[in-house]
Formats: sequence, structure tokens, C-alpha cells
Amino acid sequence: METKFKFGRAGLMTGTGLALMLMAAPGAYAQDDDNTAEAQEEQASEDTIIVTGIRRSLTDSIAAKKNSSSIVEAVSAEDIGKLPDVSIAESLARLPGLTAQRLNGRGQVISVRGLAPDFTTALLNGREQLSTSDNRSVEFDQYPSELIQQVVIYKTPDAALIGQGLAGTADLRTVRPLEQNGRTIAFNLRGETNEYGALNSGTEDTGYRFSAAYFDQSANGEWGWALGYASTKSPSQGERYNAWGYPNLPADFDASTPLILGGAKPYVQSNELKRDGLIGVLQYEPSETFSSTLDAYYSEFEETQTLRGIELPLFWGGINPDPGYTVEDGLVTSGTFDGVVGVVRNDLNQRDAELFSIGWNTQTQLSDNWALETDIARSTVDRTDMILETYAGTGYNLSGPRDTLGFVTSSSGTVFDSILDYSDPNLIVLTSPQGWGTDAAAGRPNGQAGFLNMPSIEDELTSLRASMTREMTGPISSVEFGVNYSDRSKEKVADELFILLANGAAELTIPSNLLLEPTDLDYLGLGPMVSFDPLAALNSGIYDLDPNTNADVVTKSWTVEEQLLTVYAMANVDTMAGPFPLSGNFGVQVIQAEQSSTGAQAAGFEPNVFIETVEDGTEYTEFYPSANFQFELTDNTFLRTAVARTVARPRMDQMRASVEVSRNEGNIDSTDPNNAFWSAFGGNPQLEPWTAWAYDLSLERYFGTSGYVSAALFYKDLENYIYDQGEVFDFGGLPPGTDEEPATTLGLITRPANGEGGSIYGLEIAGSITGEMIHPVLDGFGVIASASFTESEIEPNGPGTDSSLPGLSETVANLTLYYEKNGFQARISDRYRSDFLGEVSGFGNGRDYTTVEAESVIDAQLGYDFQDGPLAGLGLLFQVQNLTDQEFVTFYNEDERQVRDFQQYGRTYLFGIDYKFN
Repeated sequence: METKFKFGRAGLMTGTGLALMLMAAPGAYAQDDDNTAEAQEEQASEDTIIVTGIRRSLTDSIAAKKNSSSIVEAVSAEDIGKLPDVSIAESLARLPGLTAQRLNGRGQVISVRGLAPDFTTALLNGREQLSTSDNRSVEFDQYPSELIQQVVIYKTPDAALIGQGLAGTADLRTVRPLEQNGRTIAFNLRGETNEYGALNSGTEDTGYRFSAAYFDQSANGEWGWALGYASTKSPSQGERYNAWGYPNLPADFDASTPLILGGAKPYVQSNELKRDGLIGVLQYEPSETFSSTLDAYYSEFEETQTLRGIELPLFWGGINPDPGYTVEDGLVTSGTFDGVVGVVRNDLNQRDAELFSIGWNTQTQLSDNWALETDIARSTVDRTDMILETYAGTGYNLSGPRDTLGFVTSSSGTVFDSILDYSDPNLIVLTSPQGWGTDAAAGRPNGQAGFLNMPSIEDELTSLRASMTREMTGPISSVEFGVNYSDRSKEKVADELFILLANGAAELTIPSNLLLEPTDLDYLGLGPMVSFDPLAALNSGIYDLDPNTNADVVTKSWTVEEQLLTVYAMANVDTMAGPFPLSGNFGVQVIQAEQSSTGAQAAGFEPNVFIETVEDGTEYTEFYPSANFQFELTDNTFLRTAVARTVARPRMDQMRASVEVSRNEGNIDSTDPNNAFWSAFGGNPQLEPWTAWAYDLSLERYFGTSGYVSAALFYKDLENYIYDQGEVFDFGGLPPGTDEEPATTLGLITRPANGEGGSIYGLEIAGSITGEMIHPVLDGFGVIASASFTESEIEPNGPGTDSSLPGLSETVANLTLYYEKNGFQARISDRYRSDFLGEVSGFGNGRDYTTVEAESVIDAQLGYDFQDGPLAGLGLLFQVQNLTDQEFVTFYNEDERQVRDFQQYGRTYLFGIDYKFN
């Protein structure tokens, strides 16, 4: 029997991305085992219809969903390229059961089926992808959407899927030049601006997006090569309000103890994202029995955030409201604070990140029935942050003039009424207005005039994979077995420094050469504020830097290493189940893990800090069976069932060996370990992964190539869930740092540990309907809609606690209306998610969870492609992001009145042209 060479999953994923306008070429196709370019060309030839644009991308995505043996969602290149998306995350957020959390106005990380981004693994061409974050969750804004052809989200895994996630697996796929139609060259250029203009002095409000792509083949079709380049300079603006919190007024001040604003840190923010992506591929396929592909991807990501505002210590700054304040339902909503000392902030955040990935995939048909595939990959990430804070005010340590602030608190934050002119450089000087950082013993008698935080990340991953496939006859159509080895090392280095005025000064007039035009804070009622370039000030010599070597900083550094050996076997099924065709697979993965971490155990404050290096780790072996079956009930009606034991490895910071030890001198005589002299908080290198049994049922009905409706039920039963747990620990051997020995060396250490899990379950419904399915007069119109409803019985902070599951929105809905005909394109998309517990940056750039208010983000697009004549190949595009200026709101204690963040980003407008020719 003659068996034609058939690419496996890894081979289809291997290749390199081209600009998305290139993907609109007639040769573009959705990568799937049963949806090849040849099949599409044959169909187009038979029907004499070539589908392009929005409908082509929809056709490809539906084909990927229909033909996959797993339950998947897909978005194709044309879909991403045609939508007003800065990153892939925003396009993924429109898929059923998926949603994104916005950062600085753009989607960055995704949640699948109500689970936090930590539970979703990202692949690039089938290979596990590194992250520029501190942990594993991939920040999708690292990837230019122009360089990705298709993203497939696996909601159910199979045994051959390496790097699967507990919630799902996002596979970013690029193309291969030998599967395109000859030489193609394409260009795209878009201009970009924000309606708010440049909110901060010295920043810009216009940007661009440019991409170019080229691919070609040798005359005999054996060699193919491609290059793709994408460059982005994207500005964004934000008016932001931030509250410290809402404590209770003391009973001796107000017997009703209402909540009151503890302090505020409002500011305006101007961001500039610069991103350059480059791909290259070389492909060799001399026959149907051999193929070899070398592909590489490089991305350089730079982001600059300029932040200016006035930090206002209020009740937590020792100030009670004046008599006559208003209380509504237990919250002080208006009044006056007298004697306020504000901290004028000119801050700057910068991130530089580089990601490099290279892989070599080879496939060989050994005989009629046997095929061999090998894959070698290497990827690296280097990231450096600079988080620069500068402080100014009316005088050192509460010594200058004070402000009287009227305030009104509402669901959009707090607005103030000030009596001081914060734009007067004769009034506002460089200093520590609140006396922060004052410590004569540590060499800071006049406090700190700022703070500099410079963490860095290095991440490296090497992987080797080999698999064999045996074609068979009978109910089992083929079997596949293979092995994958990966070696990953991630290191974080914390470097933090106090910023002091040079020569021991307590105050310094802002040098006139550093001053910029004042920044407007009228939206807060604070008027203009004095502005200067903080980086230029840092480099001017007016500051000294004093390293922060306190225990809480030392323990932020760590290294985590892990080696995973995965062995798998899978059988593919193609048979009959009574009257119904049955296809699918079943198999098992066996993962042997070896993990370790190096960090610091530290206690105390400078100059009396105790530090020692600690190492720890563990080994374990786990089994992960899976099965996916598809019953074809009628033509184009499918019932899918799936069951699998799924896995998500712990967060990197949870696996760190570092431990911060605290000495509680007030408890030196206590013998109770739960309330003793010693206590600690740290990571746990012996953590084992989250695991869950997942059960899925999906009913899908397809209408031609562009329409479908589906309904899916899912249930995940978590065997364990990682949360912080306290246990008694013997701190004997550590120097107590006092003349008196504590009553006991025992104390409580709190660190992540494996505990009991819970369940998460839900319903997903989705559909795509084209106008001609209803009536011919509606040809060109279409609608894509989905909704998911999710519930959880997981207690993420441990048994008996009452808290929300991070990332879970109980309701997620998406709606896209489009029209495409005769070269004209129009589309409007709305993505909605209900309240959820989101991860935001907290004090010291740490990780905080807070409730994020429900939001509905609308994007719109108009375009026209010239289809013939001298302008054929030219396209025009106009896009609007965040059409309704949807705010981003977080709040405390699940109380929408206790606003933590209220951020508005404005609308972003883009106008572009693209051109391609063969």
C-alpha cells in the first residue's frame, strides 16, 4: 500500500510568519492536518470562487475548528490584520470562552475559561514559548500581529501536544513559503494618534506601524525562503486616579467608624511602545518523503511610560477630615482635609526586552507506513526594567507650606480642590516632603528624594523532540509515540536604590535647565504641576544613589531551573460507532520533572542584614491520559467529547528558594510559634504542579464554509490548587540580631504549598452567520457572536476562605458585525467581560490582586481594496480603537464605591495603506 507523506502537528507549526497583508494573498490558508493549501486551491478551481479578506479569514478559522480532533478555537491571520488590534491578545479575547486583561489600554494577557493567565501555555510553532514576564504567562503584546498567520487555542489536549496548559494552550502559528503561490512582496503602513494628545510634557502623541514581507521559491519548488519585518511606534495616553485604600475612621473620632480615603496617587501617564519583529525561514522539500525547515523569530520590545502626578497622604498620613464631612452608606464621600503635604511625582518607567527563538524541524517518510520527525529548538529572553520615582514638595519632612484640600468621592474616584500652586518652581523643591527613607544609621539623615528599581530577567529554554508515526488499517488509523526533553532556566535579579540629594542636602531647587512646561491635572481638580525630565535629572549629578540591601529586596532575586522529560503515545481512531462515523484519539503523556531553585534567606535592615544562600528542589513523575472523540451525527453536525488529566506548572516566583525572615522583637518572650519572635515568607522549590481532570462536551453544526453554531459544556475538577500556607519552622542557627535570645527558635513560615483544589464549570455558545444564509439581498453582511457563562467552587486562598478566582469573569460575550463586498470592508466589534479579580502592579512593583469592574470595549474599522486597474493590490484602512473610551476600573473589597483605579485612555485612530504584488 502506498502512503503519501503526511505532516504531523509539529511540522505544520514550523515555519515563519509573514506580514498579515501578505496572508491575504490567494495562497494563504489555515494550517491544519485536514485543511491543506492544495485542497483549498482545488475547491477554488472547481467553484471558480476565490474568497479573500474578512470572509477568507473566517473560512480558515472555521475550517481549523471543524477539522481538528480536539475542541479548539482559532483566529486566522487576515482576521488579526483586519481588526484594530495592537496585539494578538485583543483578537484572542473575541473567541468563545476567552478574554483579555487590559494594561495601559491594550490587551496583554488572556484568560481561558475563567482561569488566570498562569494556567494557559503559549507555543510558537508548536514549541513552548518563553515569557518576558516574571513568571510563565506570556505577554502577547511582545508579538506583532503582522507576523502571525493563525492562533489556535486548544481547549482540550491530546497526548502529542507538548507544553499543554490546564486551562488551554495557545499555539501561535506562522507560514511556510513552499505552501504559498510563488513570489510575493507586500508592504503596510499605518499612522496612529490618540484623541487626548500628549498629556505629559516632553512626550509624543503620534506613531506608526510598518511591516514588509517577501517570500519566494526556487524554480523547481524544492527550496523556499521568506523574510518578514514589523515595526511599531505606538503612543497611548491615560488619565489615572489611584487610591491607597479606605480604612475606618477611629471610634473616638466618629462613633459610626465610616470608611474614608486613606490617601491617593493620581497621575497622568503617557506611554510609547516601540517594537521591532523579524522573522526568517529556509525550507527544503525535495520530495514528498522529506522536508526540512529552519525558522527564526526575533523581537525587540521597548516601552517608556512617563507619569506625573501628586501623591496625597491623607488619613493614613495622619490627617483627619475637618468637621462637616458627608457620610453616605458608611463611606465619607465629601469633606475637607487640612494640613496636607503632597508629594509631587515626576516618574519614568522603561522596559527593554529581547526575545529570540530558532528551531529546526525535519520530517522523513521512512517507508510506506513509518514516518520520523525531529525538532530542535532554542529560545532566550533578556529583559531589563527601570522604575524611576522622584519626589518634590514644599519642604523637607512636613516643614513646608501645607495644602487644604476639598474632596468629593464618587464611582469614578476622588476630585480635589487645592489652594496651592503646584506649578510654581519657587514653591516646589526636590526633597523628601514626608520624610520617607529618613534613617541616620543607614546613611540617609535627610531621607530619600526618590527611588530606583531596576529588576532584570534572563530566561533560556532548549528543547529536543523526536516522534515516530505508524500508519495502520482498521479502527486504529495510526499510532504515534515520541519523546520531548526541555531544559529551562529563569533568573531574576533585583537591584533597588535610594535616590538621595547630592552632598547630603535636604532640599534643592529644581535646576531651570531641567524644567518643562507644567503638566495639567485639571481632571483631578489639582491644576497644573511642575514638570521636569526625571531621567535627565538622574544623570545630571544632582542625585546620589544608595543601594537598598534590606532583606525584602535581597529575597526578590532568584534562579529557577527545570528539566522535563516527556514520553507519550497516542492512537488515532477512524471507524464507525453504530451508524455514526467516529474519529479522534486517545493516549497518555508521562512527564518526569526535576526542578531546583537558588535564592537568599535574609533578615534585617541595613546595616544589620543577615544573608545566606539557600538551594532546594524536588523530582516527581506524573501521568496525563487524554481522549478526544468526534461523532458525525449527520453531514456537518458533530458531537465532540473529551476527557483529560491536565497540568499547569507552578509560577516561577512560587518556586523560588528565597525566604524573607522577620524578627518581631515585641514577641521575643513568646513561646507560641504562631506569634513568636521569628516569622518568614518565601517560595517553595518543592511545589508540584496544578492538576485537574477536564471533561468536555461540544455540539457543532456547520453551514458551508463560513457559518456554524456550537454549544459546549465543560467541567474541570482540580485535584489540587497552590495557595499560601503557614507551617511551623525551626529558625535555629539564624542570628537573632538582639542581645537577648528569643524564648523559642520556632516560628511561622508562610509559603506556597499544594492543597486541595475545587471545580470550575461552564457553558459556551457561539455562532457565525453570513447574510446570504438568510436572504440573497444580505450578501456581504455577517455576524459573529459568542457568550460564555462560568462558575467556580475553587477557594484560591485555601479552604474556608471567601475570595474570587483570579481571572474569572462569570459572563464573557463577544459580538462582531461586518460587511465585505466588492473590495469594501466594514466591521465593528464589541467584547464584554463581567467583574473579575485581576493582577495589577502594587507597592514596589509587586503583584497585587484587585477586583476589576465589568467592561465593554468596542473597536471599529473601514477599508477598501482596489481589485483591478492600475491600483490593483492597494488597500486603504481606517480604524478606531476603544470607540466609547471605556474606562478601566478596579476597586477594593468587592465594593464598587471603594475605587482603587479609575483610568481612561481615550480613542486611538489609525489610518493606513497596504500594497502587495506578485
